[in-house]
Amino acid sequence: MNKVYTIFSEILKLCPRYHFDKAVEQYHGDRYVKSFTTWQQFMAILYSQITQKDSLRDIVTGLSAHASRWYHLGLTGIYKSTLSDANAKRDYRMYEGLFYHLLGRCKNLTPKHKFRFKNPLYTIDASTIDLCLTVFPWAKFRTTKGAIKLHCLYDHSGALPTFLTITDGKSHDVRVVKEYTLPLSPDSIISVDKAYIDYKWLNSLDEQGVWFVTRAKTNIDYAVVGQHPISNKKVLSDECISLQGPLTKSKYSKELRLIRYYDEERQKTLTFLTNNFRFAATTIAQIYKSRWQIELFFKWIKQNLKIKSFLGTSKNAVMTQIWVAMCYYLLLTYIKYQTKYGASLLQLSRVIREMLFERKALIDILTLKLDRLKLREEEPLQSALF
Repeated sequence: MNKVYTIFSEILKLCPRYHFDKAVEQYHGDRYVKSFTTWQQFMAILYSQITQKDSLRDIVTGLSAHASRWYHLGLTGIYKSTLSDANAKRDYRMYEGLFYHLLGRCKNLTPKHKFRFKNPLYTIDASTIDLCLTVFPWAKFRTTKGAIKLHCLYDHSGALPTFLTITDGKSHDVRVVKEYTLPLSPDSIISVDKAYIDYKWLNSLDEQGVWFVTRAKTNIDYAVVGQHPISNKKVLSDECISLQGPLTKSKYSKELRLIRYYDEERQKTLTFLTNNFRFAATTIAQIYKSRWQIELFFKWIKQNLKIKSFLGTSKNAVMTQIWVAMCYYLLLTYIKYQTKYGASLLQLSRVIREMLFERKALIDILTLKLDRLKLREEEPLQSALF
């Protein structure tokens, strides 16, 4: 007869333990450790994400209340000071590495995006998390305000954060993407807002064979060198242009496409800039408008993961908490697609939270009727994410 462990233990089995242990060895996570290992630290923080615990005391109290149900995990008695010390001192990059291993698993399961074209579609953007400067003095943003920024390359196939990095609040968006090599294959499409307009960087995307779609700045200096036929009344103009000015031209010398499109919903004319000459102008407009998906993603993780209030004040503790939170997001995504769970990601997280220490198989609780768990109805905006 097969043993049935708790839902929590089944979720932990989805984590690539071999790769995690290699990262622990690489960053000396368990050096001089006698009892509270890095894996136990991960379990404690993951537990806090699933159950929405707000403090170290809540984590310790919650785990102690269920001591008889997690003894098989090897999680011995936890003390608040021990967990606090581990969060402050053990390198957060171990959890960053776990995130990317989980991401690789998720990519094999995700559905395709909604557009007819088969090109991979991405959006890149950043979101700020406000911090109190007196409590987090390392997170300087403005004179009296602290903040950090989450920079994310969002894959529209499966709503995945395919690239993620965290910087201080002062880091300019385009400077960050120029420092990293984004995982973009030739023929990929990336939509960006005006903050990412750097013609040297856009030229590097073009040389990689990547299509970009962005909003043109109002002060763009160009000359019209050709016209595209217009077949939709929403498209006001569709021009082939050449950038002017010696400095700008030295950064991007090739021709670009400038589209003026009337957005009936917003009753506003939008001007798009792209290096894609193949797609219809309306498709280019829809690609840019799909950027709202990353805004929903940021809103979802801020509302449903513990990444706005923190268990520690050091930079390492904050980074550790965010990376474990994003690991949990990927675990939820993996479970949803692997089991073909029909409800939303938010509903899945609520079911798991309610049943976390039940001795059931994970697949069994996903078939429970939601009204038996007395869960609240979801907000329409959150439901739209999945």
